[in-house]
Amino acid sequence: MSLQETLSNQVKQAVKSSFNIELETVEFQATRKEFAGDITVVIFPMLRFVKGNPVQIGETIGNYLVEHVADVKAFNVVKGFLNVEISDSYYINFFNGIKNNDTYGFVTPAAEGKAVMVEYSSPNTNKPLHLGHVRNNLLGYSVAEILKAAGTKVYKTQIINDRGIHICKSMLAWKRFGNEETPESTGLKGDKLVGNYYVKFDQEYKKEIQSLIHSGETEEAAKKKAPILLEAQDMLLKWEAGDEEVVALWKKMNSWVYDGFDITYKNLGVDFDTLYYESNTYLLGKEFVTEGLKSGVFIKEEDGSVWCDLAEDGLDKKIVQRADGTAVYMTQDIGTAIQRIKDFPDVSGMVYTVGNEQDYHFQVLFLILKKLGFEWAKNLYHLSYGMVDLPSGKMKSREGTVVDADDLIDDMAKTAGEISEELGKLDGYSDDEKQALYKTIGLGALKYYVLKVDPKKRILFDPKESIDFQGNTGPFIQYTYARIQSILRKANLDASVTLSASNSLNFDEVSLHAKEKELLKQVQLFPEVIQNAAAQHSPALIANYTYDLVKEFNSFYQNVSILGADNDNEKSFRVQLSNTVANTIKNGFGLLGIYVPERM
Repeated sequence: MSLQETLSNQVKQAVKSSFNIELETVEFQATRKEFAGDITVVIFPMLRFVKGNPVQIGETIGNYLVEHVADVKAFNVVKGFLNVEISDSYYINFFNGIKNNDTYGFVTPAAEGKAVMVEYSSPNTNKPLHLGHVRNNLLGYSVAEILKAAGTKVYKTQIINDRGIHICKSMLAWKRFGNEETPESTGLKGDKLVGNYYVKFDQEYKKEIQSLIHSGETEEAAKKKAPILLEAQDMLLKWEAGDEEVVALWKKMNSWVYDGFDITYKNLGVDFDTLYYESNTYLLGKEFVTEGLKSGVFIKEEDGSVWCDLAEDGLDKKIVQRADGTAVYMTQDIGTAIQRIKDFPDVSGMVYTVGNEQDYHFQVLFLILKKLGFEWAKNLYHLSYGMVDLPSGKMKSREGTVVDADDLIDDMAKTAGEISEELGKLDGYSDDEKQALYKTIGLGALKYYVLKVDPKKRILFDPKESIDFQGNTGPFIQYTYARIQSILRKANLDASVTLSASNSLNFDEVSLHAKEKELLKQVQLFPEVIQNAAAQHSPALIANYTYDLVKEFNSFYQNVSILGADNDNEKSFRVQLSNTVANTIKNGFGLLGIYVPERM
């Protein structure tokens, strides 16, 4: 039982015995720095049930705690706040219990328990991954890792949008203008090559629109009548009809893209347990559109298109199948969700990592699945996140103004190298060691900068600002971890030594330095932070906790001599405490997908 749980139970007992009132909850907060104490009981919420002066109520509860809880050594009351001081022996016992636990804070998922499927990335196969995909991948991967650490069985997945008009645009442009070039003949990654033809299509499309306008068409009519668009639409119909030539081209170009994606995912450090393809799942979606028509969930319009009328639910009508019988995104998403439950019966919920411009889409999807009678639909969650902006403005794939993910990763490593060289931190490193470290620092900077922000907030990404060895940045935290490793190497740590009476110290005589105690209090929060981050689907809680832990360690490091302690027992304790902090940093950053270097 945690300290907070113990105190909560005892505070309830104090209120019951002193005021004959049964409290349901007790509110705690961290004790403010200017007051003595380690944890604070907030009295004000109790005043709805316990009548009286908050200071007197606090005094009564404080006296009860001192008398009944061995680890409560003193208290003070400031207005409606009861500040409780905890004995040093409590923190020493806590530390001895976790100091050799490399997975402290993690809960192992039950092998037979219910699972959650986390979807992220979900790219289109007409272009390479860009900065927006980077935030998506980092968020989804981290949330999956956090859910696992909190005790949930997790499957990581993505839906690859490998069909549709946008795919046909790239295919048609390559067919018209590609001269049979391939990734091998050009030296380009396959996803970049295909992406170039998506841009090429848009350029030719705009030319045709202008030509039609000059010949007397309105802009709206020209956009619909442009020959290249009509040919792409015809290609889509042929694809859905199974035309051999179109399907062969589709398979060839998609294979190029998948090879390119695999390289990017490896460089970014994310992975998947299973993959789904829209080209497969849209068929199951169409089956359930037919089922929904029979059950009255959907309605067919005169032109043959199929819709779901959600007016009674406060929403509007949503198309689920076009008049020509082709599927829309909603069709695919219905089929994908159903297929996943068929494939993984232990899945009881899903997390969709998709930008906030799709908020309405997922609101509708979840409602449709409920109307189709799927009980698990109540456990679907849209991990909605804000867009990523750059100082230069918004990215546009069609115009080729996106920030390519591979280029960004390379640029981050290059910038990390330039800054590291300026600071002169890498004396004695070989060139290979330097390059590996630059990548670790650069990727760590990128991931931390993205993940430390609440997912719902929009980000203005500044690469140089993210690679700073001071402040709330990935490199600052990585540097602190490396500093601790240096201490451990010098100390030749013996982790078997335990701070206890057997080391000629009695608990009654132990007195922790204030900085040691603050550091232990911060370490103690880690399991709770993991659980909160899982409940809120927020890696930002892990990121900012880790930063706070690092700040606390650096304050400890500056105020307390570790290797020059007064005696061996004190030295052993401080070295072991440093080691525990390092493990917690490593584990926290691991949940963010960030590596920590042993030297920096």
